[in-house]
Amino acid sequence: MVALAIVHGWGLALMSFGPSPATSPVMEDEPSQPEVSPSAAPATAACPADRPAPPQERFFVAPRAWGTALEAEPPDYARRLDETGIPGLESMDWLEFGLEHRTRFELRDDDYRRDALVRDEQFLLRSRGYVGIRRILDPLRLGLEFQDSRQFASRFPERPTDVNEADFVQAFAELYFDDAVAERPLRLAAGRFTLDVADRRLVNRNRWQNAMNTFDGFRLRLGEPRDDWQMEAFSTQVVDVRLREFDRPDEERRFHGLTAAWRRWSRIITLQPYWFLLEEDRRDRAGADRAIHTVGLHGYGLAGDSGLDYDFSVMAQYGEDGPRRHRALASYGELGYTFAHPWKPRVAAAVVCASGDGDPDDSLSERFDRLFVTARHWSTLSLFTIENVIGPKLRASVRPARWLSCDAGCGVYWLARDEDGWPMAGRRDPAGRSGSFVGQELDVRLVFRLNPRVDVETGYACFLPGRFARETGPADDSDFLYVQTTVRLFE
Repeated sequence: MVALAIVHGWGLALMSFGPSPATSPVMEDEPSQPEVSPSAAPATAACPADRPAPPQERFFVAPRAWGTALEAEPPDYARRLDETGIPGLESMDWLEFGLEHRTRFELRDDDYRRDALVRDEQFLLRSRGYVGIRRILDPLRLGLEFQDSRQFASRFPERPTDVNEADFVQAFAELYFDDAVAERPLRLAAGRFTLDVADRRLVNRNRWQNAMNTFDGFRLRLGEPRDDWQMEAFSTQVVDVRLREFDRPDEERRFHGLTAAWRRWSRIITLQPYWFLLEEDRRDRAGADRAIHTVGLHGYGLAGDSGLDYDFSVMAQYGEDGPRRHRALASYGELGYTFAHPWKPRVAAAVVCASGDGDPDDSLSERFDRLFVTARHWSTLSLFTIENVIGPKLRASVRPARWLSCDAGCGVYWLARDEDGWPMAGRRDPAGRSGSFVGQELDVRLVFRLNPRVDVETGYACFLPGRFARETGPADDSDFLYVQTTVRLFE
């Protein structure tokens, strides 16, 4: 099995090897993006190529903070066939198609997410394919994305975050009306789709994770990121990932949302208010019914041409968590600076704060619910997430060549409430006598683009335990090393 995984992934890479590219490598949760002018907006579903360039008073500035770059729609590995350069397909501007394969080797030593601090090695394989039909049937458009996620060689049981064999992550029909309201497109979709919304800090498409969060339901979008304002609403059922069966919607879990973006009033700030509702109606009385509302505001921008950028999010939750009232808060802030140098070096300081629950037996639930974001978004080792945490972090990134990107970070983590737990490790001291300092994390990553269709990414991270980790169970330095290859059919 291991040999098969190695040959499969690297064989694809060798088949696609070619000359160096003219573009930068693509990075999982890429920390920064260049500013995009109105006339140079990217030709994605966010800024579709079949719409004319917007008036000059409309503009789009991409956020530069870590992990906030929205996924392209269709996925960035898919292309319109008339853009592929393949002879005979010049007239097929109505069909989108793409294939991608990723093989990742992971070595984890003393993983705190396990019951015991042991060593584990595994291979994770993910293959994806996308087909989209547009224009030729307008206003009807169709999208279909297939994914096959597999795991090999691990000593632990398979999990739905790693394994989801041969299933559809997107299968939707969409009505598209150009210039429907105030010269903005209107899109109404029904079916199965992924969600990558707002600042991606609570709901995202899981770039790193081997298997993806998906949703069945309805989605309405008015406008697009290059417009001065836009809105989006969705009402869905959460899809239950099954390892080797077709995924099914979970009739006991529903997720709804409303998001917007406002860029009109200032060129130095974009505001994105949002509201989410997670409903869990458990038929099994052993589980508690929940209704968690999340209201938030994301803001970001550039300080003119100074090189400074900023990003912030404030989030509040309220509702019912079983018999308890739910009240929780979270926030994130990041300040970055990009140097005027061909290598585009950027340094940033950030901090995340999320409330914890001091007493699980009282009438008030105060631990922030992370909804549908992966822990990887907040921690390279996936040891921390936006729950009961105070975590400042320093990060630096640089692109010394068009074919090379690298970044490094250092984070320090405390519990927001000493009496609450460390969620990802399952550890807790109800008396709060173990302190709040959990530890620190160091990481570094390199991404090589071997050619326009092949990326190789490698990274290393370590966790150094603090007092809380040492006093609540076995404690040792934790190490994580990975190498992954991504191969796409088209450039």
